Amino acid sequence: MEMVIGLASDHAGYEMKNRIIEYLNQKSIVTKDFGTVSPESCDYADYAHQLANAIENKELKVGLAFCGSGNGINISLNRHKDVRSAYCWKPEIAELARQHNDANVCTVPARFLNEDEVIEIIEVFLATGFEGGRHQKRIEKIEITN
Repeated sequence: MEMVIGLASDHAGYEMKNRIIEYLNQKSIVTKDFGTVSPESCDYADYAHQLANAIENKELKVGLAFCGSGNGINISLNRHKDVRSAYCWKPEIAELARQHNDANVCTVPARFLNEDEVIEIIEVFLATGFEGGRHQKRIEKIEITN
């Protein structure tokens, strides 16, 4: 099965998301854009939930998300079961998010990083695997069971 990467953004992340889609497509990586479709003001949660639903429904395994600070869209994504969105502002954070947390969405602050920095972060995120072992039990404790 071909890997498809889902992407979502609000207006503040719209331009960066489109540049990353172009970059990934040039590398023959298939993408699915959940919006937004313009730089007009919008609500990040609307697009985060679409991406998260696709991951929950097993339509996608991995996603990338962008908003101005990275926080709002990240919080929205993490409201979903089976979504582990990591707020990544440097490659080392992206690597640890994958290795230790089995993160399946990489969220970046589009207003605070340039395109080259974002590309480096997502390349590390996509190339890094989950270490499992002692980290697996920690992942299992994330879900709240009342």
